[in-house]
Amino acid sequence: MISSLLTDFYQLTMAYGYWKLGLHEREATFHLIYRKHPFQGNYALTCGLATVIDFLNQWHFDESDLTYLRGLGAPDGQPYFSSEFLDYLKHLRFTCDIDAIPEGTIAFANEPLVRIKGPLIQGQLIESALLNTINFQTLIATKASRVYLAAEGDPVFEFGLRRSQGPDGALSASRAAYIGGCVGTSNVLAGKTYDIPVKGTHAHSWVTAFPDEMAAFSAYASVMPHNCTLLVDTFNTLDGVKHAIEIGNQLRQQGEELLGVRLDSGDLADLSIKARQLLDNAGFTNTQIVASNSLDEYVIRQLKEQGAQISVWGVGTNLMTAYDHPALDGVYKLSAIRDEQGQWIYKLKLSEQAVKISNPGIHQIRRFFKNNQPTLDMMYDTELGVPESPDIISFGIPPVEIHTKGNDTFTDLLVPIFRKGHSVYPQESIHKIRERAIQQVTHFVTTQGNRPFTVGLEKNLYQLKQTLIGLL
Repeated sequence: MISSLLTDFYQLTMAYGYWKLGLHEREATFHLIYRKHPFQGNYALTCGLATVIDFLNQWHFDESDLTYLRGLGAPDGQPYFSSEFLDYLKHLRFTCDIDAIPEGTIAFANEPLVRIKGPLIQGQLIESALLNTINFQTLIATKASRVYLAAEGDPVFEFGLRRSQGPDGALSASRAAYIGGCVGTSNVLAGKTYDIPVKGTHAHSWVTAFPDEMAAFSAYASVMPHNCTLLVDTFNTLDGVKHAIEIGNQLRQQGEELLGVRLDSGDLADLSIKARQLLDNAGFTNTQIVASNSLDEYVIRQLKEQGAQISVWGVGTNLMTAYDHPALDGVYKLSAIRDEQGQWIYKLKLSEQAVKISNPGIHQIRRFFKNNQPTLDMMYDTELGVPESPDIISFGIPPVEIHTKGNDTFTDLLVPIFRKGHSVYPQESIHKIRERAIQQVTHFVTTQGNRPFTVGLEKNLYQLKQTLIGLL
C-alpha cells in the first residue's frame, strides 16, 4: 500500500491554500505527459497504471498521517495547517474521473498518458505519486523492450535486484521489466507479488565455499539436478566449462541434463564461441550458454554482431536502473478549470523553451490507421470536438499541417479508469499486459524503424493554443 503522504510538501501547502480560499472543490483537469523520448529512441512503453489504480483505491489520510501533519511546525513556530483543514483531510475520499492509456501501449512525447478530472485539491494531492509511479515504470518497461528487441527472440532474464533503487524500486522495476519483454526475474518477492517466473542457480560464493570447482559443481548437481546451470568463470572460464561437461555426463547417468553454463566476465563473444565448441564436441548441443555482466541492448547487439553463441541473457544494473537515461521527464500540468459559473477556462504554462509550453484543454488522443498500420496520433479537445476529417498541426519545428483524410480507421487511446472515484477498468493479468506490449513494440519497430512518429494537435485546438499564448 502506498501512503497518501507519498507527495511533495508543496502539494499540501497548495491544497491548504485552495481550501482556505474556497477553491478546493472547483473542478479541474490535469494531464500527465512526458516531454522527451528516453534512450534517444522514438517511443515509450506505458507502464505503472495498475499500481496507480491500487494506490487510488486506497487513497486517504489515516490518523497517523494526520498526527504527523499536525506536528509539523512552520518557521514562525506555528502549525503549518489548521485543525479544521486536517479534519477536512480526515474525511476526504477520492472522487475524480481518470482516463489513461492502457499499460503495454506504445506512446509518444507530449501525449497525455493519464488525464485527471475532478476537485482541484484532489488532482493536486495525487500528482507526485502518479508521476513517481508512471515515470519510473514506463522508463524501465521501455528499456526492457529495447533489450528484448536486441536479443532477437532469445530469452532475457532480469537479474537486477541487488543494484536496484531500494526495495520498492526493485519490485516496480521487476514488474516493468517483465511487461517490457523479460521472461522472468531473479527477484523472488517480485515473483510472488506479480506472478512473474523466477530463475536462478548459484553464485561465485557457492564455488569458493568448496575445496575446488569440481567439488562445488558436483555438490550443486547433487542438490539441484533438475536446475543445473553452472557458473563457470570463478577461476578459469574454459576449464570451468570442461568441469561442467564432466558434471553433465554424471547427470546423464542419473537421467538428468546439464541445462546451461553461465559466463559472467571476460570476452563474452570469444568465450561463448569456445564454450559452444566444447559443449557441442562433448555432445551437449542442447546445453544453453547464459551470459550476464553489465549487459544492455547496445552490448547485446554488439555481441550478436561478433557471432557470440549466447542463448540466454541475464540483464541487471543497466536495465533496472535505466543506467543511460535514469529518469523519464514526465510532468503534470493543469490545463482547464471551471469558473464560478461552471464554464471551463483553459489554462497553459508559457516558457521560453517551446517544449515546455503546455497544451490547454481536456485532451483525448486519437490514433489513425491505414491498412492496419498506425500512421499518426492527434491530440484533440473533448469540449471542442473533432471535425469529420480533422487536420493536425504537428509538434515538429516548424509545425506542419497534416490531413487525416485517407486513413481507414482510428481509435481513442485514453480509456476510462475511474468514474467519480470508483474503479471501472477491468483488471488485467500482467501476462496479458506483457503480451500486448511485445506485440505493439515489435509491430512498431518493424513498421516504423527509427523514424519519428507523427504526433500533433487537432487544428482547432492548435489555433486555440496560439490564441491563448497571444493573450498571455
